[in-house]
Amino acid sequence: MSDEAAVDPEEAFVLALARCHMLWFLTIAAKRHFCVDRYFDAATGIMGTNGEGQMAMSEVTLKPEVKFFGERIPSKEQIDQMHLEAHEECFIANSVKTDVRCEPVYIAL
Repeated sequence: MSDEAAVDPEEAFVLALARCHMLWFLTIAAKRHFCVDRYFDAATGIMGTNGEGQMAMSEVTLKPEVKFFGERIPSKEQIDQMHLEAHEECFIANSVKTDVRCEPVYIAL
């Protein structure tokens, strides 16, 4: 009975986690003088029963795909490190019980 064009709370939750991660990632990349041309995340969430038997968002998987440009292009290891730091800094991910995973999608470097 809901409006299909509207964002439901579960989608908003996944989006909030994805955007928080993205903003931290972009901040970290900029501080390291990497230029981001495009950032896309096909994040997904899974509803399940938590330890108390209640329905909850049990898992959110971020799948960020970042395209860089310019003279300085980060290595896969540097990208992984920036994602790790972004995940550690994301206050939303640090505030929820949900298992938040990051599985970067790599564009040919």
